[in-house]
Amino acid sequence: MRYLLRRLVLTIPVLFGVAAVVFTIMHVIPGDPVQLMFAGTGANEEQRQAMRHALGLDLPLPVQYVNYVAKAIRGDLGQSIHFKQPVLNLILERMPATIELTLASLTVALTVSFPIGVISALKRYTLIDHITMTGATLGISLPTFWVSILLIMLVAVYLGWLPGFGRITYEVNLQRITGFNLIDSLLTWNILALKDTLAHLVLPALALGTAVATFTTRMVRSSMLEVISQDYVGVARAKGLGERLILTRHVLRNALIPVVTLIGVQIGGLLGGAVVTETIFAWPGIGRLVIQAINNRDYLLVQGVVIAFALIRVAINLLTDVLYVWIDPRIGHI
Repeated sequence: MRYLLRRLVLTIPVLFGVAAVVFTIMHVIPGDPVQLMFAGTGANEEQRQAMRHALGLDLPLPVQYVNYVAKAIRGDLGQSIHFKQPVLNLILERMPATIELTLASLTVALTVSFPIGVISALKRYTLIDHITMTGATLGISLPTFWVSILLIMLVAVYLGWLPGFGRITYEVNLQRITGFNLIDSLLTWNILALKDTLAHLVLPALALGTAVATFTTRMVRSSMLEVISQDYVGVARAKGLGERLILTRHVLRNALIPVVTLIGVQIGGLLGGAVVTETIFAWPGIGRLVIQAINNRDYLLVQGVVIAFALIRVAINLLTDVLYVWIDPRIGHI
């Protein structure tokens, strides 16, 4: 508990630092949100100044930051200039779509990478190993946006097997309970919505999961090769333990720590990659929301989304620390 509490306390200055950096950047870049709000309305300068005063934009920058942080701690991230809604409500409304896509992409990546990485390590320097590592290297070199466009053109447009945009077909009725389409379709036993949601989820999950799978495959292989060469593995074989028991209890578990670290980093990468992927697939998540906010110079919404991403990233790092202690209890005493 002391180990986890230390990690939790260290996340507080990180969040304040992220808020400070994002706040500063959004206020020093060119562009005036008030000008965009009154564009084409014929408002005079007095009305614009009144709006700046209402938004607090006429205050010194440090004062604006302190006021923003004080409200953010209470859960008030301000009101979106473009959507005319509370920023927190917009984030909570779009967050389930992004989390659903991230978890689906991670499932695809881990399902592919772990078996291939283990087999490649056990068959090291053979033809199978060379083929898998060549495929992993090729996958790393392919940009996510290019893979996304290729999947849409080939699978959705040319073959017509799966839909190429959206999260669910407009004609499909689904009762929203949690905001997660897969969970809501199961809770309401709506098989049609479940099939349609899965069909829409396949292509963006494959596009996002490909890059993660290639990195994780190489890490699983290299980490297992390092553990296999350790003396205690040779001692386990000398004692007559079976290869399956050696692999699961001694090799794979000890090889997990660097892999877990990479997966934690990759989840953050999935959230960042979702900005591009959601835009390409017209996926109504946080990534697409932040693009709309940037285009509309909606600085409060951009700040809120980035802080939400930072909070999720911090939570993932904390969960990674918990997994460290579960894999190797000695880490908790460091």
